[in-house]
Amino acid sequence: MSTGSADLVVTGGPVHTGIPGERAEGFAVRNGRIVAVGTAGEVDAWCGPGTRRLDLAGRLAVPGLIDGHIHLGIGGTQLALELPLLPTDGPDEVLTKVRDWAGRLEPDEWIVGGILGSGTYAALNSREMLRRLDEASLGHPVLLRDDTMHNRQVNSAALAAMGVDDTTPDPPGGTYARDADGRLTGALWELTSTRAEEAAKSAQRDPHGRLMTALRAALERTRRIGYTSLQDAATMEHHLAALQDLERSGDLPAWIVASMPARDFLEAGAVGEELFAQAPRYRSEQIRPDFVKFVIDGVPTTRTTALLHPYRCHHDSEDSEFRGTPYWSLDELTAGLRRCAELGLGAKIHATGDASVRLALDAAAIVRKDPGPQPIIQIAHMSFIAPEDLPRFAELDVYADACPFLWHPSPLFDAVAHQVPTETMDRIWPFKDLLATGAVVAGGSDWPVGLPELNPWLGIETMVTRGAPEEQGDPRRVNPEQAITREQAVAAFTSASARALGIDDRTGALRPGLSADFLVLDRNIFEVPATEIHRTGVDETYFRGECVHSRG
Repeated sequence: MSTGSADLVVTGGPVHTGIPGERAEGFAVRNGRIVAVGTAGEVDAWCGPGTRRLDLAGRLAVPGLIDGHIHLGIGGTQLALELPLLPTDGPDEVLTKVRDWAGRLEPDEWIVGGILGSGTYAALNSREMLRRLDEASLGHPVLLRDDTMHNRQVNSAALAAMGVDDTTPDPPGGTYARDADGRLTGALWELTSTRAEEAAKSAQRDPHGRLMTALRAALERTRRIGYTSLQDAATMEHHLAALQDLERSGDLPAWIVASMPARDFLEAGAVGEELFAQAPRYRSEQIRPDFVKFVIDGVPTTRTTALLHPYRCHHDSEDSEFRGTPYWSLDELTAGLRRCAELGLGAKIHATGDASVRLALDAAAIVRKDPGPQPIIQIAHMSFIAPEDLPRFAELDVYADACPFLWHPSPLFDAVAHQVPTETMDRIWPFKDLLATGAVVAGGSDWPVGLPELNPWLGIETMVTRGAPEEQGDPRRVNPEQAITREQAVAAFTSASARALGIDDRTGALRPGLSADFLVLDRNIFEVPATEIHRTGVDETYFRGECVHSRG
């Protein structure tokens, strides 16, 4: 029985609450929160003279989606302001696009763009390709990002702007790629990319204005495809300041959870304690700087991932026993997690290899024995997990941050397979086994890593099919034994992600007391063929009970 009328009542179609197995016929909303979920009759009891009614007309309603791992600043800037490249573009196509883009720029402007497919990125790593890139750029400095976002390709003008030449030593955690004679090729691995980003940013006339434009573009895209909550995966102070400005102007239709880098990252700015100290200035109802980002290894394509088994060898100069080296020791990571507990912050740990996943779990095991408050711990990417480590996620209350959603054949997948041993690749993304142990699997895109396209419905589909969309014409399946159900996949992008982000008291499901964040879809994703899920359209997106996107 209601104790007053609702502002909004939603009926007329199936309602999936975000919890596997739960269905309803409708729900009621008051003051931006859900006050009732149940049968049509139960919900109708909340109708009053001023109640608005939303007739689903047979369409499916689901909770607003949550992206547990996204790079809003980089993705939005690429979307709105930079040279667009496809991961399938070969070197000649990249050079043509660079030349065309250069023709529209002012003389002092940089050419910044992405994404380069890992295969193309490797093909550009030579003195001859550096010469051709210099020629195509018409004198402009060039910075191109690869599909892992850990590496960059620059030209000679950019190297000069960075103050880097053949005699410049590699910094800790980064590499300036060189040819056999020690000459720079323009490829930058890991933290050398930061120096290039700093040089490009220093040439911008209005960095804050650019970032505001980028974030608006990213947020417009995310709400159009159904996201109402986002965990930014590497949040600097200038990101927090821009998000605060958007919230104050009423242009932030989402819950934002920020992840602050513990050490130098791929973008310039304060990190660690200096950043943690500034974060409370930006905390608000919608902006939650609640996580610390730990990057404890790199990416497989540059052999900077830490593996339990040796990388594949392709020529005699490679060490047949090389497994990669973590960036953090066990003692350092344990201390970092304990600092999170002291600050009341969670931990988002980038770990792409099975050795780095084990390191993260070992640190979690030590910290979980400590008395007092415990941090939320997420292990992000966790593409490879040794079978004996699978039960430890649930045992240690560690969330599996499953991203990116390239759970199907792709250029990046093939580039990873070129480096990682077959026995390790055969175990990639073991979602079904993780869920069977009681672990929580949270979904994320890692956008714009891997693919320039941002489509959570593709992520949901490929969790179920483990195959590429039919139109790609690739019949392969990626570790198909680890396919999960549609309800489990949807939970990964709703209720499970809310738990992993620490916002399940606010959103993530259609339950009384939670924010009225929901979507109206153009198809029932539980009934259409699984291979059609990626084509799902969002007719309407609601945030806190208000429509923030409508296709009508």
